[in-house]
Amino acid sequence: MSDAATTTPPPTGIRWTWEFGPDFSEADSACLLALLIALREHGTLGKAALSAGTSYRAAWGLLRRGEEGFGKSLVLKSRGRGTQLSDFGEQLVQLDNAARTTLAEAHAPWTTRLQEVLFPSTTPPPERLRIAASHDLALADWIEYGRHVSVDMFWRGSEEALSSLVRGECDVAGFHLPESWPPEQATAWLGRWLKPRQYLCIPVMRRQHGLLTAAGNPFGVQSVADVARLGLRMVNRQRGSGTRSMIDQLLAANELSAKSIPGYGHEEFTHDAVAATVASGQADVGFGIAAAAARYDLGFVPLTWDRYCLALRTGIAHSPAVRHLIRRFQGNTFHERLHAMAGYEALTTGEAVAWEQLFAAPP
Repeated sequence: MSDAATTTPPPTGIRWTWEFGPDFSEADSACLLALLIALREHGTLGKAALSAGTSYRAAWGLLRRGEEGFGKSLVLKSRGRGTQLSDFGEQLVQLDNAARTTLAEAHAPWTTRLQEVLFPSTTPPPERLRIAASHDLALADWIEYGRHVSVDMFWRGSEEALSSLVRGECDVAGFHLPESWPPEQATAWLGRWLKPRQYLCIPVMRRQHGLLTAAGNPFGVQSVADVARLGLRMVNRQRGSGTRSMIDQLLAANELSAKSIPGYGHEEFTHDAVAATVASGQADVGFGIAAAAARYDLGFVPLTWDRYCLALRTGIAHSPAVRHLIRRFQGNTFHERLHAMAGYEALTTGEAVAWEQLFAAPP
């Protein structure tokens, strides 16, 4: 290997694009997928267009062209619920996510891992961490108002956040898992994305989850079985979120099907949105964290706890940005904010640990 080869950075990573047909350029196809993904997250075309970097008019035109080309609806519009993906649109987004994850497993991500292996001395650690994370009220509050917290935060479902980490689209992924899961189940689930020795995890906090009801719990709800028995309207979390997985497991544990829950298909993307839906009377019950119920003066029926953690590549674990983040989690400000919010307990030990050992012992 020549001297020049030892100092030249490796080539950029694999590019994954769709070509939907002759009427769509590569840029059109990429924009359409980005728009569908943003619609899945935001639920309104205006916000989705802004997130995808296009205008409302251009976004609407792109959707219409896509629907004409496919001969199928990509989105559905309904009063009071904005613009949502159709089943076909959802299938396209899921296929894209699965394809990217599979390619990332085989080749990923060349722009970071290959450079770390071949050129460790020339790979600069990130100065400002990009964090894709499952939504959390305490974390959002801390990021917005905490001093010396310098990160770029993007709210994603747990599964999407971990996929983004594997694809190299973020430096850190925030996810949560139910404490009711046995170690082998938690390890198997995380192993879908994280490879041994290549990633570490930082335990951050425990959170109490349960049913959110109107103030005073007027229906006397005590379990998800009561929700089905009383025919109450439920507001759900989006597919791919960790909270949605918890909801589905609670239904399965009570031998309930989604069809037995009115409103199961009504999805929201944050704990705040679920609480606001219940508070406004649009739903009778939701599932979320205790802090969301307290924020909206709702009734709360505790059911379970989860653990919220951050995953990151082993190569950046000792970088100044990560060490700074861990110190902030250890600091009084973060702990005081958790203590002031209902249903939180700090977990931060000060070290990133091997993810495969994270759930080896009971909490």
